[in-house]
Amino acid sequence: MKFPFWGRKQSVAALFLLFCLLTFFADSALAHHPFGMGNNSSELSIWQALLSGVGHPLLGPDHLLFMLGIGFVGLKRTKNWVIPLLSVGLVGSAVVQLLPLPDLIAPWAEALVSLSLTIEGLIALNLLSSKWLIPMFSLHGYLLGSTIVGAEPTPLIGYFLGLLLAQGSFLLIATTLSKRIINWLGSNGRLVTSGVWVGIGLAFSWIALVD
Repeated sequence: MKFPFWGRKQSVAALFLLFCLLTFFADSALAHHPFGMGNNSSELSIWQALLSGVGHPLLGPDHLLFMLGIGFVGLKRTKNWVIPLLSVGLVGSAVVQLLPLPDLIAPWAEALVSLSLTIEGLIALNLLSSKWLIPMFSLHGYLLGSTIVGAEPTPLIGYFLGLLLAQGSFLLIATTLSKRIINWLGSNGRLVTSGVWVGIGLAFSWIALVD
């Protein structure tokens, strides 16, 4: 039986959802530092801290999917978003050094970050303004920076530079390929992909809360 709204692109999107879920349930489910940055930051060299900063947002599927999702939300003048998003992300990472996560909010932090994927899906469905990306990216930066509160200056600088390189590269890729991604997905594919993002965000949030 064939459905008029289901085709090759939609099948790819469904397989991608399965891949994301399998990724989430892997041992590296949420963001981890390649060198255990949060535990022994004073012992790391600037190069180890740099690699940790590069790897942290890439090893966390919620952070990675959020950056990749920017490519299909339908931003206008996509390249104009790179510097603002990168800036608020780094500001969020810096602010947490002065204002660490309160104990009351800390247990909810991962769930909030995961929920940003749902918000991203709603943006792609034109149910929310794209301006929501600004506070959401800042929230991601805040959580990425929260794991290195109290680090020594040298590894801290390396880690921030790593974050800049990783997030900046993925933002450039996502925004540069944005129109091609949207054209490739088509209206039905974009609808399915948006639903995938909403579902993943809700699933990640729920697992983060009950974990």
